[in-house]
Amino acid sequence: MVQIPKTPAAASCAPRSAPTSTDVARLAGVSRATVSYVLNNTSAVRISEPTRRRVHEAARELGYVPHAAARSLRAGHSRMVLMPAPAIPAGPLYSRFLSELQKALGHLDYTVVQYGSVGLRGDEAARAWAELRPVAVLVPGADLGPQGVAVLRRSGARAVVTLGPEPVEGAHALLMDHRTVGRRAGRHLYDRGRRRIGVVVPEEAGLEAFAGPRLDGVRRAVHGTDATVTELPLAYDERAAAALAARWRSLRLDAVFAYNDEYAMLLMRALQDEGVAIPEETAVIGADDLMLGRLLRPRLSTVRIRLPSGPRLAELVDRAVRDPAAAPERHKVLGATLVHRDSS
Repeated sequence: MVQIPKTPAAASCAPRSAPTSTDVARLAGVSRATVSYVLNNTSAVRISEPTRRRVHEAARELGYVPHAAARSLRAGHSRMVLMPAPAIPAGPLYSRFLSELQKALGHLDYTVVQYGSVGLRGDEAARAWAELRPVAVLVPGADLGPQGVAVLRRSGARAVVTLGPEPVEGAHALLMDHRTVGRRAGRHLYDRGRRRIGVVVPEEAGLEAFAGPRLDGVRRAVHGTDATVTELPLAYDERAAAALAARWRSLRLDAVFAYNDEYAMLLMRALQDEGVAIPEETAVIGADDLMLGRLLRPRLSTVRIRLPSGPRLAELVDRAVRDPAAAPERHKVLGATLVHRDSS
């Protein structure tokens, strides 16, 4: 019989208490208040750069991070800014905007949390967001209504900001009119002598809030002229693009605004495979000004879209959090500039 000797529990396995701000202060040789000012990015108190470095180095050495719940108790509210994850795939333009926003809010001592409320929309989604008790909510799209805003405010949200085509009662609004994008594209194609203009309308769910206004913008751009506008439903799929390209000449179109650069690249490749010369037979224009569009041959014409800057939106959130009783602000924030290249 072989006996397995009992081994004493290693001292290293014992749970260790989490480091505190007092530990950081002791190691850095500063006060706890200084630790708090440095790690919370407090700008009201001037602290020398060498002291800041000592505090950060001590925190890293000890593995210390500030306690969000304790900080919320001191402030009387959380520092969480909740941004519901979009129900549609986020392109590079939106991803850059979100990254810039997170950085700007971080400098103001907020934390941005993306929340995927799968299957929930509108006011029902607002109740799920309210359970997290965010201090502010940034809502992309047009689903939220006044009732949802009220639910969020009652749960403690000091600021509700919507990013969409129309304002919502009780919320701050960043108004993004995508008809401007369509108008820029439609006017450009008309001015280049094109009179039979197709407009790609994505079939993917969730994009109708952007595609509809862009189509309307093209129609408005050529209203009262001899130009015609043809709606072209298209799934973001190579086979769907090939099927549309196969019947292209029967449509007798001499130009297409393809919703955005991604759809434009998809359709342009399919048209070229069918032997359709671009721009000689058909001019093509997209939107978003993605770098890949500049690498195509011919280079893709596009509408460059300017979203609100991260610092500007972060300042609006911070202003609303500090003064929750202030009247809702309204700002038109979407800019659109035509970029003419070889494809049109």
